[in-house]
Amino acid sequence: MAVQEQTLRLEATELLQDLLRLDTVNPPGNETQAAELLARYLERDGISSGLIARVPERANLVARIPGGDGPSLAFLSHTDTVLADPAEWERDPWSGDLVDGEIWGRGALDMKGQVAASAVAFASLVREGFTPAGDLVLLVVADEEVGAGFGLSWLVEAHSDAARCDYAVNEGGGERLELGGRPVYLCATAEKMSAPFRLRVLGRSGHASMPGIADNALVKASRYISALAAFDPPKELIPEARGFLEAVLGEAPPADEAIARANELNPLLGALVEPLLALTLAPTMIEASGKRNVIPAVCEIIVDCRLPPEQTPADAEPLIRAALGEGDYELEWLEAVGGTRSALDTPLWDALESFVEELEPGAALAPIACPGFTDSHFLREAYGTVAHGFFPVKEMDTEVATKLIHSANERIAVDDLEAGVHMLRHVARSLLG
Repeated sequence: MAVQEQTLRLEATELLQDLLRLDTVNPPGNETQAAELLARYLERDGISSGLIARVPERANLVARIPGGDGPSLAFLSHTDTVLADPAEWERDPWSGDLVDGEIWGRGALDMKGQVAASAVAFASLVREGFTPAGDLVLLVVADEEVGAGFGLSWLVEAHSDAARCDYAVNEGGGERLELGGRPVYLCATAEKMSAPFRLRVLGRSGHASMPGIADNALVKASRYISALAAFDPPKELIPEARGFLEAVLGEAPPADEAIARANELNPLLGALVEPLLALTLAPTMIEASGKRNVIPAVCEIIVDCRLPPEQTPADAEPLIRAALGEGDYELEWLEAVGGTRSALDTPLWDALESFVEELEPGAALAPIACPGFTDSHFLREAYGTVAHGFFPVKEMDTEVATKLIHSANERIAVDDLEAGVHMLRHVARSLLG
């Protein structure tokens, strides 16, 4: 291993350990402590950075290597994490322990590992005298996990020029699948819209000792819950689904055959394909009577609904109402966030594809629409940024890594952390070199 690689590996490991030892669970976040740590790290190489905050304790960090008139590129990441219950963990969630080649702690995978890799890639390029064709931006934000208006959504509104970029590498992809003997790495080039709704089932209250005199909304709700569970929405090969299937199957079968064809290769593959083809519905919360002896007149069901990129609640509502049928209910949309996409035929895609070939000769890069939400949405919406989610997961088994995100015993392989540093450096040199 070259001295340079050893240095970057150690540097990323130590920086990640320091980040993991900071409790930035959101809420309340307290991300400023992480932003200040990164600012001190960058100062070692003479890099100045700006801390931009809506409130003092929730700072976003922006650093920039000025370039020429070429395209700009951002390394995007966030410092907040979800909750961790120490009682569920084998180690302290804020220990940053290095054990058997893995670094433990809340946020190791989501996404302080990529924060550390981004900072090290950025600083090492400065150290080498890298002169980009366009600006290279390090964009480390707060409040991604909750989105209460302190992170990127606020930054693009209040400080538009600070976050402006033509290309961005963010979270949301990088998982490695072994399909038919060929490795395939996933790249999130789009995301589904989060569009939850409230289904309010109407009945008539009464005393629970005489159920015949009432119209129990909770009992009626079971019919609608079953209808939602059985709903089979019309399927469509959106660009991300088509590209994914072509990468893993060698062709894109008709939409109605895609899941079955994918399952023949690997059942996990079918589970990945299904949300790419249509909207998804999952009843997740229910509330009815507040008292044991009162039959409820109203039963409210919260349904997590995810729409394909560029589909809207107005497009989906007729389909959902048709599945529910006629009845005594009201449907209320609660939000509509996300649902943006980036083109696949771009220099950023080419740069990531060439990195994957370098990382593992013969491997393919496959697009995917992230079923969850990421900050890439705000860049696409505000500036038309081509934003892709990618951070290589080669050393750690993909299924293991996926289960560790937002769960106990979260950790990242040092080999994958190091590969992430090289990926970001590769992309910067490919796009801006």
